[in-house]
Amino acid sequence: MYWIWVLIVGAIIGAIAGAIANKGDSKGCIFNIIAGLLGSTIGQKLFGEWGFQLGGMAVIPSILGAVIVVAVVSVFTSRS
Repeated sequence: MYWIWVLIVGAIIGAIAGAIANKGDSKGCIFNIIAGLLGSTIGQKLFGEWGFQLGGMAVIPSILGAVIVVAVVSVFTSRS
């Protein structure tokens, strides 16, 4: 049950980061989960584990890390 909760929270964090970084350019559910989980790891390493936590992830640093992940991926996958 813990892993399902982690995936749900990761997807929500990834969706929030995608909405902030891409201005509506959705990359899909799987990308949101990966961006949320990877962003959570990066965000907590860079910014610490402050604020409230859901599913073992500090939400605010996780969102900041996920925005970084989404922005970097967007730079490499943008079609101009």
